[in-house]
Parts: sequence; structure tokens; C-alpha cells
Amino acid sequence: MSKAFTRETDAADDDDGDAGAAPPLPAGTRNYLTPQGWGRLRAELFGLLDDERPKLVETVAWAAKNGDRSENGDYLYGKKRLREIDRRIRFLTRRLDIAEVVDPSVHHGSDQVFFGATVSYADEQGVERTVTIKGIDEADSLAGEVSWIAPVARALLKARAGDAVVLHTPLGVQRLEVLSVRYPPPPRTAFKA
Repeated sequence: MSKAFTRETDAADDDDGDAGAAPPLPAGTRNYLTPQGWGRLRAELFGLLDDERPKLVETVAWAAKNGDRSENGDYLYGKKRLREIDRRIRFLTRRLDIAEVVDPSVHHGSDQVFFGATVSYADEQGVERTVTIKGIDEADSLAGEVSWIAPVARALLKARAGDAVVLHTPLGVQRLEVLSVRYPPPPRTAFKA
């Protein structure tokens, strides 16, 4: 059958599903972010809106003028990338709209674990680890950051240095000892004379 008589849908590409973007927020919770995480997401959003998307729209418009769109790679791949950018813009906009920015430096000097804390702990075998508890949309496991909804973060929250906490894992229950808790220092403010 001729391609002229078939309609390929892009429904799978156009849906608002965020399956690959980030884990969904647990029901009834807030989207906590550190000020730095909020700034990174906002910078990404404005980079897409102000820079990448307009350039791509221009490329797609140019490619559309070149004739047969069914065999025009610039047009086809440009449209696909445009859908990806639009999906990411929608995702970032929704997440920033519901974000609650929490400055961890307000707990500087505290030994209790709250959002934004950098916690050193030891497991039952004596293996020490250090994690920083961050928001769902900003946590980077390769940088030693965990989301505040991660099981280890849930176990550590509200504990104090020296406390033992219980971590439930698929392999069973593990005891962790909180060794230290740190927070970033508060930002310096300039005094006016």
C-alpha cells in the first residue's frame, strides 16, 4: 500500500507520560528541591525555551521548505527532537510549579538529619558511606546523592549523629549507625553601612 494512504501516528511520542523523566512523587508529598537544584532545573527550562527550541524550529522550517518531507532527515529528526524538547519543557514546568524550595543551610550546625543533609553512616559490616539527601529531580547517585524518598534516606531522616537506624531492604533488615551529619554553611550576606 502506498504511504499516502497510511497514517502513522505520533501518539506514543506526543503523550505527556514522564516514564523516563523522573520517578513520580509519592501521593500526598511535596516536590522538595534545594535552591541549587531549583536553579539548575530553571536554567534548563529557560535554555530549552530561549535557545534550543527556537534554533530547532528554524531548522525544521528550513527543512520543510526543501520538498518531500517523508525522506527529509532534517525535517523528520527535527520534529522528533522538537517533541522531546516540548515534553521536557512540560515536565520541567509542572515540577517547578509544585516545587518547594528548602534551604538546608538553615540547619547548619545541627546533628539531626533533615532534607539537604550530608550524612556519613556505617552498615553492620563496618562499611562507611556518605550520602547527601536531595530532591527527586536533582539527586545524582553518581555524585553520592540520594532522593529523600529513597529507603536509605527515609531510614536516616530525623536521626541524630550516634543513632542506630533500621533500613528495610529486599535482602532483609539492616542496621545503620549515623556517624556524622553536615549541612552547607548559610550564605554570607553583605552588610550595608
